[in-house]
Amino acid sequence: MSLPKTLAEDVARNLVMVARLIDEDPEQAYAYSRIALRLASRVAAVREAAGFAAYATQKYAEALAEFRAAKRMTGSVELWPVMADCERGLGRPERAMAMAGEPEVQKLDKAGQVEMRLVAAGARRDMGQIDAAIVTLQSSELASSAVHPWTPRLRYAYADALLAAGREDEAREWFAKTVEADKDGSTDASDRLAELDGVEFVDALGEDDDHDADEAADVDADGEDSADKA
Repeated sequence: MSLPKTLAEDVARNLVMVARLIDEDPEQAYAYSRIALRLASRVAAVREAAGFAAYATQKYAEALAEFRAAKRMTGSVELWPVMADCERGLGRPERAMAMAGEPEVQKLDKAGQVEMRLVAAGARRDMGQIDAAIVTLQSSELASSAVHPWTPRLRYAYADALLAAGREDEAREWFAKTVEADKDGSTDASDRLAELDGVEFVDALGEDDDHDADEAADVDADGEDSADKA
């Protein structure tokens, strides 16, 4: 659907703000998405952006409605995994699992299929099926030594599931593999690995600051005493 130039520019500005703020200030991003939605609710990109903004603020019912609208408009299945995750957010993991078995999954690209696998494993964990979650994550993508954008999250989810199942040695191995793949630090795998190794982090800078503050207090006290004596 095409929009008049001025309206299109207004919508575009709001969508840019949604993209810019969604990680650092999701509530503000959500506010911008609502403006865009009022201006152009029949534009698929607007519905999708509104969905992600609602998702980021845990408004899962609203997010799901927007994603469904975008899917109807475009016919694309790329939002299928996040739609399933909305079902999890609404406390309906069974529906998320049902979506994992739908034909739409086969139409997803590799990244989308991995995302769907992560959502399905999360749904299994929601239902208390930790062993099934572990099996769900076991795949050729997990076993591959190649690193893709989704590799750290897949390895991390597997490590976390193993740890939840009490398989600590295996969890440590997979947290280490996550660290190897996670060059951007998108997960806290290094911290989880350190915890398993019994490493405790000490805020040396904080201690120095406290020490300096104590010394300053002593100096001030001495200064006051001297002044009193004078």
